[in-house]
Amino acid sequence: MDKEELTQEEIDLLLGGAPSSGKTRMQPVGRVDLLEAKTVDAFRALHERAADRCADRLSTMLRTAVEVKVARVDQRTYGQFLSSLEKPTCCHVITTKPPSRELLLDVALPILYALIGRLLGGEAERDAPVGRAMTEIELRLASRVVRALLDELQEAWRDVLDLELEATRTESDPQAAELFAPGEVVVVVGFELTCGESRGRMTLCIPSSVIEPATGKLVATRQTAAGDSQPDAQREGSPEKFERIEQAIEDSLVELRVDLARVEITAGELIDLGVGDVITTEQRVDEPLKIDVDGRIELHARLGTFEGKKAIQIEKPIDR
Repeated sequence: MDKEELTQEEIDLLLGGAPSSGKTRMQPVGRVDLLEAKTVDAFRALHERAADRCADRLSTMLRTAVEVKVARVDQRTYGQFLSSLEKPTCCHVITTKPPSRELLLDVALPILYALIGRLLGGEAERDAPVGRAMTEIELRLASRVVRALLDELQEAWRDVLDLELEATRTESDPQAAELFAPGEVVVVVGFELTCGESRGRMTLCIPSSVIEPATGKLVATRQTAAGDSQPDAQREGSPEKFERIEQAIEDSLVELRVDLARVEITAGELIDLGVGDVITTEQRVDEPLKIDVDGRIELHARLGTFEGKKAIQIEKPIDR
């Protein structure tokens, strides 16, 4: 059987494209470009502002410095995105209103465990449980962190995509989150989170079909912001940002505890205790008490009363 060569027009038709002028357009493997470059750039700028909001919110919520930065914004197929995720992980399916669409927010477990540790009042530990999915209690705590992030994303999007975001379910296996066809094009926003010694990624997956209707607003907002913006070094240290952080810190709640005295007794002595028994301690009557502020001994104080209630009077800070 004789071999017949296909014409360029026939090749284009087989590949599903329009006939070309004889030149074959090559595209890098693994890369999908559906949205224009200026739209993707505007989307990145939008999420850089969102990252600042998320960092401020988490820093206030966890009472420690948290950094959130945009690491990348690119386009790929949904199948490529899922294959890039680790397993187990913490994938949150996000439903938008209106219209009812679905997004995916994936938070790597090491950084999520660090944030949960701070939420519980501890340190942001670098070592996290490896190779297991999160427990129900851990998932409930993680949902508080995710809710805070969604609030800030929702607010940052408001001028371009006026959507309500709601986390509806969580998957530890990314392949179980079958939201779209493997070939559907999505926009992936990769964030890098830093909390103490811990660092990890958070990835937002958005179908390009959600973004396409808002491309005009997106680019216009980007151009307006670029015309009014200052250099990055000036903007990052602007008085408005410092004022916002200062106000957030002032409104945050801290726990104060006063230790009157501590003593160790045996289990037998505890069993024998009765009404009227006196327990002696090593704490001197004239010795100031120590005030614990969120797990750190910070102040000296005296015990007393004020308007018929127990009270403490601050004497001085603890010498470091």
